Amino acid sequence: MVSKKMTVAEFFAGIGLMRMGLVQAGWKVVWANDIDEDKMKMYRGHFADDRAHFHLGDVHAITPDDIPTVALATASFPCNDLSLAGARRGLAGQNSGAFWGFVDAIKSMGKRRPPLVMLENVPGFLTSHDGNDFRDACLALNELGYSVDAFIIDAALFVPQSRQRLFLIGTLERNKIEEVAETPGFYQSQFRPLALADFILWHPEIRWSLRTLPTISKAETTLTDILEDLPTTSTFWWSRQRAEYLLNQMSDKHRAVADKMIMGKQTAYGTVFRRVRHSRSMAELRTDGIAGCLRTPRGGSGRQILFAAGRGLYAVRLLTPRECARLMGADDFRITVPLNQALFGFGDAVCVPIIRWIADNYLTPAWKDLNAKDEKEERFVARAG
Repeated sequence: MVSKKMTVAEFFAGIGLMRMGLVQAGWKVVWANDIDEDKMKMYRGHFADDRAHFHLGDVHAITPDDIPTVALATASFPCNDLSLAGARRGLAGQNSGAFWGFVDAIKSMGKRRPPLVMLENVPGFLTSHDGNDFRDACLALNELGYSVDAFIIDAALFVPQSRQRLFLIGTLERNKIEEVAETPGFYQSQFRPLALADFILWHPEIRWSLRTLPTISKAETTLTDILEDLPTTSTFWWSRQRAEYLLNQMSDKHRAVADKMIMGKQTAYGTVFRRVRHSRSMAELRTDGIAGCLRTPRGGSGRQILFAAGRGLYAVRLLTPRECARLMGADDFRITVPLNQALFGFGDAVCVPIIRWIADNYLTPAWKDLNAKDEKEERFVARAG
C-alpha cells in the first residue's frame, strides 16, 4: 500500500536544507534523524516551531518503532570516506559506512518500507573502490525491493557555486529496464555523464528503472549577486598584513590574475581556497563568477575566502554565513549559531533548489504513479470480489 500523503523521513538530516527543498515542493517532513547535536541546533534554529520530530542519535541504534510510515526516506549520508580526504575507505569507512545503518533501518520497517528512497552524496561515490561501493549500494536497495535510478546535478545550474552531487533513487516496484543498449554512452544526458552512463550500461545485474528528466537551463546569477555589502570597518575583513600574506601564497599564474583585478577600473570578486601543492600551502584564485564548492572548515582548510579588488586596491575576508546560505539556495535560513558552526553546517548540506527540482520533476511524479498503480489494483481486487 502506497502512502496517500507526501510525507518524509529524513535520515542524516543535517541542518535541514533537504527539508527546505522538499517542503517548497509540497512534501512534509514528519521525522528527522542526525547524530550531530550542533547540526540539530541549526536545524531547530530555523524550524523553531517543530521540535518533536527530530530524533538525535546514531542511525545504527534506530529501531523500527522510531520511524513513522512515510512515502519517502532521504539519506544524505557522510561523504568523508568516499573522497580523497577520507583516503577512499568507501562504505567500509567509519563515516560513510553509516549507509548500512540506513539500509538496516529501512529493512527493519518490513512492509512499512517507504515506496521511495533518495540517497545523496559526492560524485566520488560512483568511483569509490572501482565502482564496487556504488554497485553494492544499488544491489542493497534491490534486495530491499527497490529498482534504482541515478543522476548527477551541479548546484551551479541554480546558484553560483560549483557543487556536483550524485543522487540515487529507489522505487519500491519490480520494473526493470526493457533492454541494455550495446553502445557505450547510450544513457548519457545532462544528468548522466559518460562515467555514470557507462556504469549503468555495464551493470545489468542491477535492477534499474530510469526516468527521463527535463533539461535544466543554467541560472544567470553570479558570485556578486549573493555578496553582503559589508562596510570596510567590518571585522570580517582581514588586516592588511594577513591579506598580503594570502596574495603572496598565490602561484605566478594566480598572482597575475589577482594583479589584473587590482588594476581594474571596477571592483571585481573571486574566491580563494588554500591547497597544499608540492608540500606548500598555496592560494588558488577563481574568478569565473562561480564560487568553489562549500566545504566543512575542518582545521581551517575548508574555509572559502573572498578576494575583492579594483582601482588599485584589494581586500580579503571569509564568506559570511549568510553568503554561504545564499550559495546553498537557502537565502532566508535563520542563522542562530556562531560563525564556524554555521560554516560547517552549510558546507555539509544540500543545495535547496536542486532538492526542490528533483521533488517537482521526479519524486512527486513517481509518487503519483505509484498511487495511481495502487488505486488501480485496489479497484481490480474490489471488482474481482
